[in-house]
Amino acid sequence: MGPVLNGLLKLQSVENLLRAEKAKLTRCRRNVVIQENLIRSLQNALEAKKEEMQLTKLQFDRLELELKSRDETVARLRASLNTAKTNKEYAAVLTQLNTMKADSSKIESQTLELMKDIETDEAECKDIQGQIAEQKETLEQTRKESEALSGKFEAEIDKIQAEWDEVAKAIPADALEKFNRVAETYDGHAVAVVEQQEGRQGAYSCGGCFMGITAECVNLLMTKDEIIRCANCTRILVLGNAHES
Repeated sequence: MGPVLNGLLKLQSVENLLRAEKAKLTRCRRNVVIQENLIRSLQNALEAKKEEMQLTKLQFDRLELELKSRDETVARLRASLNTAKTNKEYAAVLTQLNTMKADSSKIESQTLELMKDIETDEAECKDIQGQIAEQKETLEQTRKESEALSGKFEAEIDKIQAEWDEVAKAIPADALEKFNRVAETYDGHAVAVVEQQEGRQGAYSCGGCFMGITAECVNLLMTKDEIIRCANCTRILVLGNAHES
């Protein structure tokens, strides 16, 4: 192979390093985003729990008012018992009084359950607030670590990018354009090494998609310094011994 394909093979090596460092930088920054999303999720959960607790308190207050009204009614009915003039009237008031007291007892049970729910909600709110405070501390630490690592990765990326630019200078513009286009398709892996299929003399395959490569393509790579692409995946093909050329 000639200087074009050798140059592309070298550029592929630098491209791999460049993308690996960029991936590290992305993961580093993603940790901060993940932590921020976790805190946001906890804050949403806290607001939802507060709203739920507020509705429970409103229901509790409504039942408390109803109990107060019923207590007043019970007091009036008890007074009516003392002024009843006949047994029939007394029995009617007594029945009404007992019914009112039974209903009040049920409402009291409901208010007790609501009080328990409110206490549980308050405890959960307190727990979530504690988690938020803890995660904010973690976020601050993660952010500091991310900033430190980001600076390191950015410096390494600048260094590798300079090397990439230097290697790219020796590659013709049309070849470089094809390399970049294929690299974008395959996450940087634009060049594929032709591999000889095991146990099959004269049978070759693309090292990228593992589909068969014609002997004619291999012969052209041996004799010409031209870009030949895999008919299946469109990667740029090079010979396996290209680094020795």
